[in-house]
Order: sequence, then structure tokens, then C-alpha cells
Amino acid sequence: MSKQLNAKEVEDLLKKVRYPGFSRDIVSFGIVKNIQAEGPQVTVYLEFSTPKEDISKKVSEDIVAVLNEAGVEAIDVEIEHKSPQTSQEKAAQGENLVPGVKHVIAVASGKGGVGKSTVAANLAVAFGKIGLKAGLLDADIHGPSVPMLLGLSDEPEQAEGMNKLLPMEAHGIKAMSMGVLVDADTPLVWRGPMISSAVEQLMRDVVWGDLDVLVLDMPPGTGDIQLTVAQKVKLSGSVIVTTPQDLALIDARKGIAMFQKVDIAVLGLIENMSYFLCEHCGERTEIFSSGGARREALRQRVPFLGEVPLLPEIRQGGDAGKPVAAGDSKVAEVFRGIAESVWKSVNREN
Repeated sequence: MSKQLNAKEVEDLLKKVRYPGFSRDIVSFGIVKNIQAEGPQVTVYLEFSTPKEDISKKVSEDIVAVLNEAGVEAIDVEIEHKSPQTSQEKAAQGENLVPGVKHVIAVASGKGGVGKSTVAANLAVAFGKIGLKAGLLDADIHGPSVPMLLGLSDEPEQAEGMNKLLPMEAHGIKAMSMGVLVDADTPLVWRGPMISSAVEQLMRDVVWGDLDVLVLDMPPGTGDIQLTVAQKVKLSGSVIVTTPQDLALIDARKGIAMFQKVDIAVLGLIENMSYFLCEHCGERTEIFSSGGARREALRQRVPFLGEVPLLPEIRQGGDAGKPVAAGDSKVAEVFRGIAESVWKSVNREN
């Protein structure tokens, strides 16, 4: 004969059931929504935020086993699968921080030192060169590089009749950075919430106008700003910048995983400092190994967008505030080719 338990006794027994892959029990995990214990019959109502039926099946089997061991025979487990609203779905329903901008693309890297900002600036300029209305937002509050890369030295003007700023303009694109709002030598010793708020303001309080694409130069890593952007901005996708060596690729994987976790499409990988071309003999030297990003793109099943060589003219252009993509050199053609690949990926994803 089935043993009779009350709801509290059943709940205590369910604390022995672990959520698959975790050390926490299903009660503390919050998936047990209700328990009905009427005479010998026990009904447990579960709600999962994952569509994976193998997980709910395993939990159901474990519940039956635990209650059977306690002498309960009449057991019914009711399961409901609910897909949680993703960060990007919430962002789409919230305030549009950049009205008039058709596509927002985040350029990111898992670690610093891979030339992400240089690539972001040249990519934005290259978008302009292939006929798009483009903008560049420096979301790296602690280490803004866009003012130097684009040669921005003046302060932005206030929009007439509005409590907003007009974006700076250089090399055919619009741009904004915290670096043009504070003294270049003044460090911003801010905590996460202040930084996130500043990024929101750079989007909301700047009159971007009608743009085909706005490039976000993200800070390195997977921190507060990345989460803020994922929650507040409807992104058309992300681009990961890496160098060929394994050390950089480890962090590139983390960047890819982070964007995928918050339901943002990874438009592809760009391999920066891919190779060095001798200006005298034209010999190609692969200083930081070779082909790492291409192989990683294949492993991650994301597009490989192109290789950017390690050349003095790229560094010289960045230091002088004249992005190499604004010219007509072979390297400028490389960036225009990458811009075309990114744009194709954007249209494919959207």
C-alpha cells in the first residue's frame, strides 16, 4: 500500500534530487512549482527553462525513484517547458537607444593587445568606403582609442534645441568616444555600474541620425559592458578579433561563447597581425604562427572574415589619426574586403 505523505514531507525528499550537471537540488533550483499530496497520490509540478527533454526526463525518473524508496507508489510528475526570454529579445522590446541605426555590430576580443580597436576603426571606415552610412562608438570607457585612431581633437557640439551631442565626423564616418569628453590624461576610476551607464549615454545622448551600421569598439574580455550592451542594444551580430597564436585563440573562444550565451550572432573571426610582408623583398613571415583563426572559425562553425597583415603603415595610420582603410593601398583593399564579408554575414543573419 502506498505510503501517505504531506506536501512538506515530499518537498524534503525532493531536496535529495540533483539537477543534472549541478550540485544543487531541484527545489533550490526553483523548478519545483507545486506539490499536491492527497491521500496516497502525490503529484509534482515541474517547470523547466530549457527545451531539453533529456534533462526533464532524468529529473522525473529521479523523483519517482526517491519517492518509491520512501514508500510512495502513486506518483505523477507534470512537466512544463518554458523558453526564457533572451537578453536580445528583452533589448528589442525596450527603449531603442540608437533610433535611425539599422544595424549595430560589436567588435570584440577575448583579450587585450590583439589590435581590436585598430580593426574596429578601419572596419567602420571601410564600411563607409563600400557605400554605407557608418558610425563608430568607442565603448571602451577605461581605454578609449578612437580619438587617436580617427584624429579627433575637438570637443563635440551640442545639438540645437536638444540636450544631446552631435557625433564627431572623420574619414567619412560619424564617431563618439569618452576620450573626447574628458582630458586625455585623466584616468576614469569608475566601477562597473558607472561604466555601463556611460556606454548607455554615449548611445542615447548622441544624435547618430540615419546610419546603415554602427560599429561598437568593445573593451576586451567578457565583463560589465558586454552584458550591458547585450541587455540594452539589439545587436545585428558580433565580430571577434584575434591573432593566430594559441594564447589569443583561447580567449577568442570565450568571447564567442559569451555572445552565443546571450543569443547574439557571431558574424565571424578576423585574424589580425596574421603575417608580416617585408617591404624590401616581399617575403611573407608568419610571426605569430599562421591560420589559427581560420581553423578556430571552422571548429566554431562561424565565418572566417579575413586576414589583416602586420604592417608598419597600419600602425603609422593609427598613430597619425589616418586609418589605412581611408586610403587606396593593398591593406585598404583588405579592410574593404573584410567589410564586405561582414556586411554579407549581417544580411544573412538578419
